[in-house]
Amino acid sequence: MTAVRPGPSRRAQASRRGAGPPAAPRFVNRELSWLDFNERVLFEARDQRNPVLERAKFLAIFSSNLDEFFQVRVAGLKQQAAARSAHVSPDERSAAEQLVAIRPRVQSLVEEQGRLFDTVRAELAREGISLVEYDAVPERHGRLRQRFLEEIFPVLTPLAVDPGHPFPYISTLSLSLAIRIRDSETGETNFARVKVPAVLPRLLECAPGCYVLLEQVIAANLDALFSGMEILETHLFRVTRNADLALEEDEADDLMLAIEEELRRRRFGEAVRLEVDAAMPRQLRRILLEGIGLEEEDCYEIRGPVDQTALWQLVALDRPDLKNPPWTPVVPARLIPPDDDEPADVLAAIRAGDLLVHHPYESFSASVQRFISQAVDDPDVLSIKMTLYRTSGDSPIVQDLIRAADRGKQVVVLVEIKARFDEEANIVWARKLEQVGAHVVYGLVGLKTHSKTALVVRREGSVLRRYVHIGTGNYNPGTARLYTDLGLLSCRPELGADVTDLFNVLTGLSRQRTFRRLLVAPMGLRARFLELVEREIGHARAGRPAHITLKLNAIVDPACIEALYAASQAGVAIDIIVRSICSLWPGLPGLSEGIAVRSIVGEFLEHSRVFAFANGGDEDWYIGSADLMERNLDRRVEAVTPVEDPEACERLREIVATLLADDRHSWQLGPDLVWRRTEELAGRPGTIGTFERLEERALEMGAPVAAPRRPGAGTGSIDPRA
Repeated sequence: MTAVRPGPSRRAQASRRGAGPPAAPRFVNRELSWLDFNERVLFEARDQRNPVLERAKFLAIFSSNLDEFFQVRVAGLKQQAAARSAHVSPDERSAAEQLVAIRPRVQSLVEEQGRLFDTVRAELAREGISLVEYDAVPERHGRLRQRFLEEIFPVLTPLAVDPGHPFPYISTLSLSLAIRIRDSETGETNFARVKVPAVLPRLLECAPGCYVLLEQVIAANLDALFSGMEILETHLFRVTRNADLALEEDEADDLMLAIEEELRRRRFGEAVRLEVDAAMPRQLRRILLEGIGLEEEDCYEIRGPVDQTALWQLVALDRPDLKNPPWTPVVPARLIPPDDDEPADVLAAIRAGDLLVHHPYESFSASVQRFISQAVDDPDVLSIKMTLYRTSGDSPIVQDLIRAADRGKQVVVLVEIKARFDEEANIVWARKLEQVGAHVVYGLVGLKTHSKTALVVRREGSVLRRYVHIGTGNYNPGTARLYTDLGLLSCRPELGADVTDLFNVLTGLSRQRTFRRLLVAPMGLRARFLELVEREIGHARAGRPAHITLKLNAIVDPACIEALYAASQAGVAIDIIVRSICSLWPGLPGLSEGIAVRSIVGEFLEHSRVFAFANGGDEDWYIGSADLMERNLDRRVEAVTPVEDPEACERLREIVATLLADDRHSWQLGPDLVWRRTEELAGRPGTIGTFERLEERALEMGAPVAAPRRPGAGTGSIDPRA
């Protein structure tokens, strides 16, 4: 594995010119840290212990992750560089310096992906699933020609480039064939482009279990498109464009219409990357780069198929022998109905005490989804309020909210239509909810609403009782089977009052800044986190137990990192479990030697956020929607709740202990900024797997609706957008 070290910063460069000694390193570049994460994803495609279709899935995940990295992160850096922005990252790199550092790292990862694709393809072939070159199946050409003429030819549009036809505008992430053709009459050579239609399957089955790429079938039959022309060569390419919305919210009269217009523009944002097949000659690459408006350093050579998300088509095949056995979530013990014909009374279970649920080990549908559906059917429930950041296309929760509005209940839904890449789906749901009379709010100007909160108000005798759900994950039953998330169901009056106040901030003109128990961003979450860290420092100096444990998707915020450095120097032991980006530099003498950083990648996507503080022996536990990133703490509405129920706290303690004990799926970040497998550090294969242990524990605690998994099973879906 290649070490990724921050290159010379401006301060270090100044030192070399005699401007003083170099400063001690303090931060890891977030973009390079994210690429490290994607290397950990790629390892899962290499790990022979994973079934071959699971390994193919991780190749597809790697591709989609990298697409978003260029659409958002690289696009933003290119904009800064073009504007000659003076802004530098916390590790003191300009945008241009970061782009220079990113390129070789991406090239290395893409080359590794190409090698792994060859390995996975060969293993799939041995299992009866062949992805072959078109030229390797001449006996199928007649049938493929017929399919081309009947199914493909009618949707193709050749676009020539000549004095009468300017270079075509190519939409983002669309596959295209670059074609050099020669006029058989004049001998003139021209360039043309044919888009590979996304409406057709990328892999065509030409025999049972044998697949050929759609673009190869098109390339072999171009004579039907270019009559009277000689096809000299064809090569595949793909353009990636800036996908961030350039939206001035305070100037938009109708936010939904403004976002719809920006979504139409997204396909044609500024180009940021050109991918070409490895055989494309330089002359043709130059034509593309000039036509698209990119430089040589923006071109990436791909060995193997361009855009390996095509592998999802193979992953979807009915070959359970080549996949992990599916995990069926269990019903939480307190929600097991006494009678199979009657669903659980979730509200009664909450009245009996706070309920912590852990997905996907425990069923989302039997807990959170049931919480909402029961509220819809309960005649004593007067109001349901929810935040929706991402949900599924067939969301049963949204359907329940529509039913609730139809029944005359007050339904308030904060639909975050600025949730990147989910804007269109959220607009559809927002309109459907509005049509049935629900109160739909689109969030606050300048802020994304990322909190995962639900509030149910129920009449119980002469009083109104408030039930809440505060979680770490989206109200999405699909991702709830793939992401590890936590949720707290409670009817504690203080939490109910806080969530009520939060919705008043989101839907009205309330300027409330403080809450009773809830930690809310951007109002005060960072400030409270810093206070809690400072409190641990005080305990350490007084000789009392002092320990901080953080489980996050990312840690980037400089102020929070500096506070953790100060805590480490004061003797506070700190454990950080981070899924993807970590800008904190662990293990540096005199700065962070008391901080250990690990990452777990495998069967499920680690998405939950947990904050734990030893507090002198009286532990404090929190869960919520926020990562320690500037965007979460300053530009998003986030909600983090204390967990006070002793049973729930013990459950969190057990989960964190399992994560820290993992030696099968875990990585550790060293002071040299190299991520190493815990197995490698231990010098032996790992035996303790987070996912396997937590599945076993779920079966012990809940309804035994699934058989235990075989030892060593485990891969899953990775999506960094959450």
